[in-house]
Amino acid sequence: MELQLQIKMNEALYLRNPEQSELGKKIIKHSIVMIHENGFEALTFKKLAEDIGTTEAGIYRYFENKHLLLTYIISWYWSWVEYQILFQTNNVKNPTVKLKKVIKILASAVEDDDTTSYVNESLLHQIVIAEGSKVYLTKQVGEDNKHHLFKPYKDLCAAIGDLILECNPKYKYPRSLATTIIEMAHFQNFFMKNLPSLTDFGKSKEDSKIIAFLSDLVFSSIK
Repeated sequence: MELQLQIKMNEALYLRNPEQSELGKKIIKHSIVMIHENGFEALTFKKLAEDIGTTEAGIYRYFENKHLLLTYIISWYWSWVEYQILFQTNNVKNPTVKLKKVIKILASAVEDDDTTSYVNESLLHQIVIAEGSKVYLTKQVGEDNKHHLFKPYKDLCAAIGDLILECNPKYKYPRSLATTIIEMAHFQNFFMKNLPSLTDFGKSKEDSKIIAFLSDLVFSSIK
């Protein structure tokens, strides 16, 4: 039997846990495909219900609104990335080597993970790049923060910040640099594909160029 990765999610994000039913898993799976194809603004629960073959009321039994649905899948992604980092660096002792590995993970194209059958991480990665900031650039960001909706992102940044301090315990801005690594990996990816004049990479498809840029930025800062 194939092992399925289980990620525990904040209960404030949903009304009913989507991972505990086939309909819930379909909501997650199909919402990722629809947002990737048409953008978050075009998504409605009515369209999602039609795509799945259920009722709009059925969607609302799981999520109060589409903002919380987006927050759910983005938060899920951050937890999955942190798991990937822990898994892929588990046996790496040298903090510099480990940080280079983290940069590579953050800046590389994502492949779909077979251990999560209802989540296409490759599509979700593109959603995080294009739509991820919409989760917290809102008027209710303070209220959402009170409910710890951004904890997976904060945990990932904290873990990277701690690794930066392992490389240089005297560095003053570990968490600011950690968030910069994550956001720049996404922005440079988006710019490279859509607005290449905003990068030094042209319209390249080579992740290695973003990895080299981020590595230079990070290790020049903390040396």
